[in-house]
Amino acid sequence: MSLLTAKIDGHATALDLLAQRQKVLGGNIANADTPGFKARDFDFASALANARSEQQGAGAGMRDAQTAMPELLYRNADQPSLDGNTVELDRERAAFADNAVRYEATLRFINHDVRTLLSAITGQ
Repeated sequence: MSLLTAKIDGHATALDLLAQRQKVLGGNIANADTPGFKARDFDFASALANARSEQQGAGAGMRDAQTAMPELLYRNADQPSLDGNTVELDRERAAFADNAVRYEATLRFINHDVRTLLSAITGQ
């Protein structure tokens, strides 16, 4: 059974990480006017690679309920503000929108894979 669900597990890991990143980016946007706030983010590609390698090390089909939060890094501002805030609202909004599109695409992949499995199981 784990061979059938391995692809879905990989997408689920990506979905967990995308949801976590959306929260981080949303926090950055919410604190755009907070003096001294430092924008944070993580490298999605390396976090996904690390999560998948950990899952493979744990054995097929042994996925945690939620992927561990990757290390958050501070983002350097191209134009730092006088109050020490490093949030660049245009950059954060663009990253937020990009992440939302990736989240939606991953959901569509999962839905497609589930429909494919169901049609294979039911013989249609």
